[in-house]
Amino acid sequence: MRLYRFLSEDDTSAFCHKVSEALSKGWELYGEPTYAFDAHRGIMRCGQAVTKEVPGTYSPEIKLGQL
Repeated sequence: MRLYRFLSEDDTSAFCHKVSEALSKGWELYGEPTYAFDAHRGIMRCGQAVTKEVPGTYSPEIKLGQL
């Protein structure tokens, strides 16, 4: 099955580390990154979708961040 995650974070190195960690665990980039301004907090936010092929059957109880 193919799993999907959307990673988001403030526009800092923390976002790059979050995406890099996912890639190191076998996740693959899916689509283009996205950026948006959080007017309430006055900062830019980043997002990136990633996917991963794993054996098994989907269940909402799957902890995507642990794969």
